[in-house]
Amino acid sequence: MGTIIGKLATGAAAAVLLIDLAVAQSAPEVQVQAKRAVTTSTGRIANGVPVMDITVSYGVSAKDIDLSTSSGAKELEQRVNDAAAAACKEISRQLASGSPSEAECIANASGKAMGKVREMVAAAQKNTAPK
Repeated sequence: MGTIIGKLATGAAAAVLLIDLAVAQSAPEVQVQAKRAVTTSTGRIANGVPVMDITVSYGVSAKDIDLSTSSGAKELEQRVNDAAAAACKEISRQLASGSPSEAECIANASGKAMGKVREMVAAAQKNTAPK
C-alpha cells in the first residue's frame, strides 16, 4: 500500500513539473539535470559489473528575475544551486549508494547548468546596455 501511495505521489509531482514546464515554455529557463549511477541488474558495463543511471531534471524559471542586474544573476544562480541540491537529494533518497557522491552530484549538476545561466545573463545585459 505504501509503495502505491509513493508511486502516486511521485507521479503527481512529475505531472506538476510537466505542467510548470509547459507554462514556462515562453519564459527563460535553465534545465538542471542531476545524474548518479548505481550497480544493479538492469545493465552491464564491459567488466560485467551491472550499472543503472538515475537522472532527475528540474526546470528553473527566470521569468520574474531581472538578469541585467548582478542581484538578478545571483538570484538565478541560487535557484540553480537549490534545484541541483533538490535533484541530487531526491536521487540519494531513492538510492542508498551511487556514484558520484551527493556533494559531487550537486557540483556537477549546477556546474553544467551555469553555462546556460551565463548565456542568459550576458544576453540580458547586452539588451539593456546603452547604445
